[in-house]
Amino acid sequence: MARIQRKKKPGAKSPRRLNSGAAVDGAADSQVAGRRAPGKSETSGESRRRQPAAVKKTPVSLSKPQAARSKDGWLQKSLQFLREVKVELKKVTWPTRKQTLGSTAVVIVLVILIAIFLGAVDAGLSGIFRAVLR
Repeated sequence: MARIQRKKKPGAKSPRRLNSGAAVDGAADSQVAGRRAPGKSETSGESRRRQPAAVKKTPVSLSKPQAARSKDGWLQKSLQFLREVKVELKKVTWPTRKQTLGSTAVVIVLVILIAIFLGAVDAGLSGIFRAVLR
């Protein structure tokens, strides 16, 4: 299922932080972004690049082989999908028997009328082509 992301309020922006965790002013902010403020030089020798995000590792269970775990995941996803389908089908407004029979009758009558019309057009065009080709 998709999750709804909430937008931040315009006044609720958090200040940018340096590696030390202190709030950043305009001059230091330009240094973090890779630009130097006019007339300012970088005093410390450290580079202020963003550190890569830590990669989360999932714990590996030794009780089940890899194939069994992937099958369980597939089975769980399938069961979750079927549960969600059941919930959605409960929300459906189903037509009554009378509405279903009425709609079916309209469809059948329209199919018969269109078939008669197309048959008549076909017969007429066939007759015209025979007359022209003779």
